Amino acid sequence: MQKRKAAYPIQDLLLNRWSPRAMSGESITDEQLMTLFEAARWAPSSYNGQPWRFIYAKRDTPHWQKLFDLMVPFNQGWAKTAAVLVVIASRDSFTLNNKPARTHSFDTGSAWENLALQGFADGLVVHGMEGFDYEKSKKMLNIPEGYTVEAMCAIGKPGKKESLPPELQQREFPSDRNPIQSFVFEGEFKE
Repeated sequence: MQKRKAAYPIQDLLLNRWSPRAMSGESITDEQLMTLFEAARWAPSSYNGQPWRFIYAKRDTPHWQKLFDLMVPFNQGWAKTAAVLVVIASRDSFTLNNKPARTHSFDTGSAWENLALQGFADGLVVHGMEGFDYEKSKKMLNIPEGYTVEAMCAIGKPGKKESLPPELQQREFPSDRNPIQSFVFEGEFKE
């Protein structure tokens, strides 16, 4: 496996977390799943609004197929061995005063990251995706107006990369990141 190297000292959890696709097809316990949502619960948010919402389906339950059918065929190809599928949405306004919450997506991203880090720390695979039908998600999952569908993720126990299609086996390793200088600017934005 490729070894990642940070340019500056950071926590190992941040450096080593990655998003494999190979999952074993085994189920996870309710306690394992709720631990991930508990980690998401403690994310920071504007006015402590906690706009995130997670709609999940465990494998072999009546809800599984509904969430599975939302994904594009490419994601269905590898996510079929997940234990849980999750659609992530956010409330567009504050519960406190019903005024627009401009950072609802930003805050929900923080909750997602907490979930992903907790999953990695617990030895689970947590893989986020955008390849699914956002509009159909709102309808099929009864997500009301005033909420934005943000992303989807698959959660499961690690599997063998050989279980993936050959083209995905070649990509089943931790990837590198762009250098800091490509996205951090002092004083003003630079291209």
